[in-house]
Amino acid sequence: MPESNDRNAKEIHHWSVQLAESVAAEKSPPFVITGGMTTSGPAHLGTVCEFLYPSVIKKAMENLGNKIEFHFIGDIMDAFDGIPEEMKKYSEVLAPELGKPLAYTIDPEGCHSSFGEHYLSQAVDIMHKLKLEIDVIKATDLYSSGAFDPYTKMYLKEEDSVRGIVARTSAREVKDLKDWSPIMPICEKCGKIATTRVTKHDDTNYEYACDRDVGYTKGCGYNGKNSIYDHKYKLQWRLHWPTWQAYFNTSIEGSGIDHMTKGGSKDTAYAFLKEFLKRNPPIYYKYGFVLFHGKKYSKSKGIGPSVAEILKLMPPELLAYMLVLPNLEQNKDIDPTGEKLVQIYEEIERISKLEHADNRADQKKLDVFKTTIKTLPWKAPFIDILMNYQIYKEMDKVADAVGDRQGVEYLSQYLEEWVSQGYAPEKYNFSISPSKVSEHKDAVKLFIDSLSSNMGPIDIHNLVYEVAKSKDIEPTEMFKILYKATINKDTGPRFGKLAHAIGIKEVKDMLEKAIS
Repeated sequence: MPESNDRNAKEIHHWSVQLAESVAAEKSPPFVITGGMTTSGPAHLGTVCEFLYPSVIKKAMENLGNKIEFHFIGDIMDAFDGIPEEMKKYSEVLAPELGKPLAYTIDPEGCHSSFGEHYLSQAVDIMHKLKLEIDVIKATDLYSSGAFDPYTKMYLKEEDSVRGIVARTSAREVKDLKDWSPIMPICEKCGKIATTRVTKHDDTNYEYACDRDVGYTKGCGYNGKNSIYDHKYKLQWRLHWPTWQAYFNTSIEGSGIDHMTKGGSKDTAYAFLKEFLKRNPPIYYKYGFVLFHGKKYSKSKGIGPSVAEILKLMPPELLAYMLVLPNLEQNKDIDPTGEKLVQIYEEIERISKLEHADNRADQKKLDVFKTTIKTLPWKAPFIDILMNYQIYKEMDKVADAVGDRQGVEYLSQYLEEWVSQGYAPEKYNFSISPSKVSEHKDAVKLFIDSLSSNMGPIDIHNLVYEVAKSKDIEPTEMFKILYKATINKDTGPRFGKLAHAIGIKEVKDMLEKAIS
């Protein structure tokens, strides 16, 4: 029974807090969280999760009073295996670079030292926008500094044992890996890493041939020799990953579901750390895909806006909240359009006012708020700012109307872009456009006469119902008439709020003209 109670108490909290509690309970200080990403193209929401999720776990650990280091690897030693859509205009320049490490592939735009650095820099910019403090370490620095040399020497010396673990944990036969080597040499002639294979080695020196055909590129045919201490190689991914976990003494690390399936690289990493390196593996967690309208984000297929495009539509705090809130392994359907985004604004505004949560759902939302937003940069309700923007079209007037100049200034860039792209819900997509009404003029007249300057939004809203009842009109019909008279639409924001924002005198004048 006590175990059940402990489990229920844990499940009250968000997954980030649960994982933080697991680290504190199961691991020993110093606590370390690691992660990494390959920067072969523009960051999408899936890659954002790779540094966002460990960041919120780190914050959750700190909120529990624990210190934890976070090291994030920019994996720019991976092979350049495809030209992103936005770089297709440089295909003539980039095609010969295919197969080289990203760190040694040219940046065709000339703004960074390499292709890998170009997109790593974009990812770091997103980290800054999300206000994440992350120690980004380039894979090139780990290799060139010799950080992995002792491990690599062991792997080459015990290659048969290493190959056996890789085969077993990837559901392959050892015989199928007869040409497999722990390392991938970089060809000294053509610079490619994807097309080389080790032909002979001892524990520090190796010979290689650059003769593989990998589909998107072919080797140059060069035969060379080198030493691991020249650092012109990279470990195979299934060794590279657990090696950085061993080097940093990782307590916890996560990855997408694709690495966590049976026979995936997590199985290799776990077995390799435990059996070969005789180390306690970290706590592993997995996370689902990010979807756009039910489909997996894919910029190459034109599914979903880029991170840069999304961050023009909403504050970075909102994006972080939306990505972190759902269950970790659940696919996240991020939709920056219409009513869904309005609901997120309203939810965050409500949660920001809570000191303590009264239920499990709110407790998880409060946990996420504390790790992603902390303090809301605006005070006035978003829907009030949105409605007044549609009325006045000028942010200075909106700021005066809602009494939150700092908040309006903060939200203005996102709100204007969001509205201009037609993402505002239909009921908030309006302008002041008085129109004539031909029905129930007597009811409109009674509403005008009953409307007074001391009424608040709720009073005005209730008055509509009272007038409709007294004139034996359906309330929905009465609202429709009033919307038609003020904004020339059949529906809109709550009429009480709308009328109060426009101004009682102005509304009276509009209605008088509408029935005249």
